Parts: sequence; C-alpha cells; structure tokens
Amino acid sequence: MHQVYLSLGSNMGDRQGNLQKAQTLLEQHPQINVIKVSGDYQTSPVGGVIQDDFINQAMHIETSLDPYELLEYIHQVESQLHRKRLIHWGPRTIDIDILFFDKVLMPDPKLTIPHAEVFNRLFVLVPLVEIIDADFYQFEKVQKAIEHLESNTDQSIERVK
Repeated sequence: MHQVYLSLGSNMGDRQGNLQKAQTLLEQHPQINVIKVSGDYQTSPVGGVIQDDFINQAMHIETSLDPYELLEYIHQVESQLHRKRLIHWGPRTIDIDILFFDKVLMPDPKLTIPHAEVFNRLFVLVPLVEIIDADFYQFEKVQKAIEHLESNTDQSIERVK
C-alpha cells in the first residue's frame, strides 16, 4: 500500500462540512484507507485573490491506487462537492492536493509530486506536521519550512478544531 499525504481546504459554504464530506467520499473508495486526519485550521488565503479565509486540514491515507488514479478520484470528489475551477487560487468549495506519495518524485505538468508549493504554505505545513512521524523522510524539511514561514511571511493560521 502506498503512503500518501493530502491537503484539503475549503472557503465557500459550510467549510468544515465540506471537509467532512470530502473525507467521507475518500473513505468510501474501496482502495483508500484514511489513517489520520489533522485538526482544522482557519487560514488566510494566498495568491492575491480577495476571498474569505479557508479551513484547511491534512490527511494521511493508504491506497493501492497509482498517483494518476488517485488524482482522478480526487477530481471526482471535488466535482461532487461542486468545485469550480474558475479563478486560479480563487475561492472553492473544496480543494484536495496530493502532497507526498511514498517517496515518489514526479515532475509531470499534470501532477507534480511532491506538490510544488508544499514548502511555501503554512496552511499545508502546520496541519501536515501534526500527522507525520519524526521518521517521515521530509520531517526536518517540513519543520524548518514552518519556522522560516512563521517569521518571514504574513500567512495567518489558527487551529479551530
């Protein structure tokens, strides 16, 4: 089974409800097993688009799906939760990103693993560090990135659940 870490976020409608629905849909797939889910964090948006704050969380799953099959299912989940891809980095009912997939390095334009922005976003890293173990192959890099971003950016993050 592949070890995969996801980032989930929502800033439209019932944000926490959207995250819970996404988790339920992921759990319903016969080839996905949800191992651990972080708490929920209210975070400021990044990317320059004026919009409401997000609720974000991280999730550790095991799956026998390959990266592209998992991405396809994630897109189905986003579609079921009425995700519209209208504005890059804009508001969305749900956003699910593959952060890490085993130790795979995949620089494909359709799917980059590790996620291209993983080490630049507090809303990804803070929930992630909550669910990874110290022996996770990127643990130290995650911790150092959090320290750097907390002192060098205006990204806000607050645990809400």
